Amino acid sequence: MTGAALLEVRDLWVRLPGREILSGASFTIAPGRIVGLRGDSGSGKTTLGRAIMKLLPSPPYQVRGEVLLNGRNLLELDENALRRVRGAEISCIFQDPLLALNPVLRVGAQIREVWRAHSKSGDARELLSLVGVPDSERVAAAYPHQLSGGERQRVGIAQALACRPSLVIADEPFSALDGPRVVELAGLFRRLRDELGTSFLLVSHSPGVLRVTADEVLRLREGRMAASAAAEVRG
Repeated sequence: MTGAALLEVRDLWVRLPGREILSGASFTIAPGRIVGLRGDSGSGKTTLGRAIMKLLPSPPYQVRGEVLLNGRNLLELDENALRRVRGAEISCIFQDPLLALNPVLRVGAQIREVWRAHSKSGDARELLSLVGVPDSERVAAAYPHQLSGGERQRVGIAQALACRPSLVIADEPFSALDGPRVVELAGLFRRLRDELGTSFLLVSHSPGVLRVTADEVLRLREGRMAASAAAEVRG
């Protein structure tokens, strides 16, 4: 990995009473890079992503270590400061877009809510077009239940990118897709990296998908980074 680090995770531990979920995870992400995070179910991938954004409730979770975004430790920020950072500097694409979206608000209104929270503005249709929605006007006017699964996923990506954060964490974005849709989404992530300079942490259990999408791949096994966690660099 080259260039100054955008994100540095240093010796990150996450515990529940009687159970250790993450054990001393450390890695870095440089600006404009796609980093894959691979691991089996239960390995701690989703927990790691939520710990980075300080989304794990305490109690019961106990978190220690450092999560440095542009040199600032997110784990030391209070909730008011975190609200200014989340969405603006770091954001998340959740695994199930139907559960993540508000069922009683139209898509365009939900995107505008993100802008409003950070005193920004924009055109929801343009943003939806950016993430590959062909009929952006229809989608912006629709409720989530009126959209296909693929369209809802693109809406989730659009929301995550609304304020142009430098880092986006995507939790299992490929899990419900067939082969052609996986190829489309992999291409979209690479295009967004190139056009916006956005870095992505892509969480997945599929080594094949990450191999063709990510610039490098980290491996997590039972809460620990594997010995070769320096990454499997794409050629």
